[in-house]
Amino acid sequence: MANIRDLAKMAGVSVTTVSRVLNHHPYVSEEKKKAVLEAIKATNYHKNINAVHLSKGKTKLIGVVLPFSDHPYFALLLKGIAKQALENNYKLVLFQTDYMESREMEALQMLEQKQIDALIICSRSCGLSIIKEHLQFGPIILCENMKGHQISSTFVNHYKIFFDALMYLYQKGHKTIGYCIGRKSGANSWNRDRAYRDFLKKYGLPYYPEYVFDQCFHFEDGEKVIDQIKKMDKPPSALLVTSDQVAAGIVICCQKHQIAIPGEIAIIGFDNEPISRMMNITTVEIPLVEMGENLFRQAVSGEISNHEISVKLIERGTV
Repeated sequence: MANIRDLAKMAGVSVTTVSRVLNHHPYVSEEKKKAVLEAIKATNYHKNINAVHLSKGKTKLIGVVLPFSDHPYFALLLKGIAKQALENNYKLVLFQTDYMESREMEALQMLEQKQIDALIICSRSCGLSIIKEHLQFGPIILCENMKGHQISSTFVNHYKIFFDALMYLYQKGHKTIGYCIGRKSGANSWNRDRAYRDFLKKYGLPYYPEYVFDQCFHFEDGEKVIDQIKKMDKPPSALLVTSDQVAAGIVICCQKHQIAIPGEIAIIGFDNEPISRMMNITTVEIPLVEMGENLFRQAVSGEISNHEISVKLIERGTV
């Protein structure tokens, strides 16, 4: 495959002249420009895009790590990221990990190898020490509170959100409250668990481990939750559900089994997805598209910043 030197030799011009023609520099004579263009056509020359990126120090590619592409939470984050990428002429490289650390490492290695300019990790399984080891290779942005760590982040305060939602249920008369999460590991899940235990301690309420339901990601997981609750001698009277999809699944399953909502069990979902509006589910609104937009801006700025996103409770008919 021809290179710039080959083109210069064929056209009888300098390498600098060829470079100027390739980069549409205005100060090249028509005669020399014609000779270079004829050499390009004869050799079917194409720019080595990797060499161009190397010379400019930018690929215009941003990596995005997310565990699932079909989960509404991550789809809305991605929507915000993609919106800003389009407006700023960037392309995205998606890494769907299913929470496999090896796949996150592939994304970090691409950052190390300068194949992407920055990396946005929407939810991680890698340890924080591994993330910090790779900061020298480019910006890494997380969706959790990274204040004090010299890592950029856009996040919501999961401890406060959870505690406030528990207080809301308590003030509505609920003393036996459970919650549903996607996974028990992870910084955000740890903060939710801490808020839950602090809430129980504050009001002298017992901790029942069976009231914590994990692996709740999708609509159909709502049936699993209700199946477990039906087997309990003392079931919870209310549930915090960290996904509107799962909350909707619980509501449908309750209707199927003639379990009254909110009479027998109250439900609070999270994210204020369209399904929560359609099914009149009380929920915590998290502006995920706005979060995604800010994650992108942090990725391209290269400056360390931590941005907390505000949320609000949307009161509907399930509490």
